[in-house]
Amino acid sequence: MEVGIIGLPKVGKTTLFNILTASHQATDRYATSTKTNVGIATVPDPRLIRLREHYQPKK
Repeated sequence: MEVGIIGLPKVGKTTLFNILTASHQATDRYATSTKTNVGIATVPDPRLIRLREHYQPKK
């Protein structure tokens, strides 16, 4: 699944991104950035654990 974070300037998008992805992208009170940040967030799902236990995949 791919998700994007959009919003007005200076509302905390990069801070939210850093929290969700355990990243350390720079945030500054006065800086404005147009660069794209890419990260991965782990979302635990108990249904996947049950499927893995039931089917016992090799990976």
